[in-house]
Amino acid sequence: MAKHKEEKTNVMRTLEQKKIPYTPHTYDPNGPIDGVSVAQALGQDPACVFKTLVTRGASGGYYVFDIPAENLDLKKAARAVGEKSVAMLPQKELLPLTGYVHGGCSPVGMKKSFPTVFHRTAADLPTIMVSAGRIGHQVQCDPQALLSLLRAKTADIIVD
Repeated sequence: MAKHKEEKTNVMRTLEQKKIPYTPHTYDPNGPIDGVSVAQALGQDPACVFKTLVTRGASGGYYVFDIPAENLDLKKAARAVGEKSVAMLPQKELLPLTGYVHGGCSPVGMKKSFPTVFHRTAADLPTIMVSAGRIGHQVQCDPQALLSLLRAKTADIIVD
């Protein structure tokens, strides 16, 4: 009987290449994909499961924000990256820009590197989870290693 080999995503391959340990997790890709639902499906605290949001700044630059199951405060996000304003990237532009679909977007392994900001709580957590680059797949890893890999900074970027 053949062993079932877990299919690796580009995110997993990138983490392995950079020697960043991670734990893969899966959930039903046909279920809800909002942060709280994904956290519940994985039996995790929603404060540790980060979603990746891509925005366009007033200058035309692109920015990546990773936040727990909360709402991104666009004004705080703009301040964090030195923009006058930022707006959510239209869903149809996400795949061509990042290589990821809505609900499966990861800060790791995008087609191009963009300035990335995690909510400030990420740095204080023992581990965080981000998308593994495919709906239904997450990776859990050390936030400091992830911040370092992405050259990301942290800031208060969620709605109070």
